[in-house]
Amino acid sequence: MQSVTLELRTDDLALLGVIPEGLFEKYEEIELLETLRLEQGWRLQLLRVRRRGALKTAAELERESRRIRAMYGLESFELVERRPRTRDYILLVRQRNPERLRRLLSLAGGEISPTAPFRLTPEKVVASFHGEERALRRVLKRLDREEFPYRVLRASGRPQLPEEAREALTPLQAKLVARAWVLGYYAVPRRVTLTRLARHSGRSAPAYGKVLRRAEGRLVQRWLATEGGFLEEAGGPTVAREP
Repeated sequence: MQSVTLELRTDDLALLGVIPEGLFEKYEEIELLETLRLEQGWRLQLLRVRRRGALKTAAELERESRRIRAMYGLESFELVERRPRTRDYILLVRQRNPERLRRLLSLAGGEISPTAPFRLTPEKVVASFHGEERALRRVLKRLDREEFPYRVLRASGRPQLPEEAREALTPLQAKLVARAWVLGYYAVPRRVTLTRLARHSGRSAPAYGKVLRRAEGRLVQRWLATEGGFLEEAGGPTVAREP
């Protein structure tokens, strides 16, 4: 598996149709927090959007929903959180992919996914992707053939984790814990409910909660085990390694 981070010009992505024209007249920065679904025809993504000036209220966004969707070519968007101090919205956005992006996704064959860091500003976009090396090479070769300008900032394989770290969480647990963290489930006070987390992930709240509890148990056990045998001294139970 390979990771690559590219720098592209925002204007070029606007020509590609990935970024709506005029987007940065009202917004300063957009950060892709997570891609929940990526298909050739559409994408479902969690975004942090920083507005120029004061944020609109949730009620104002709801009233202007149709206009906003038409203006930015969105199929739907949902306000997850408002952060007035930093002028940020956290939004769940579903958007149709333009034809050129569809062709690139077809070329990738489902073997590439966006990852952090992924930030868009009025001048440039820093975009990171992780996937099979051969698929990444195919896509970059196509961009070269079409003379689409980009600069490679970084390219490397994913660092190998120690065996004990890899065993701490299952891939599903790691994914759902990371999503809960990003959306503020572990913040004080909590910024998102378990029910809302579950809805974003297509799971029931009890099922999502069970995955989180198992993951939390594993992480606590791992931490206690590093504290000089504290777990044994405290007489704590061993956490079962469930899938």
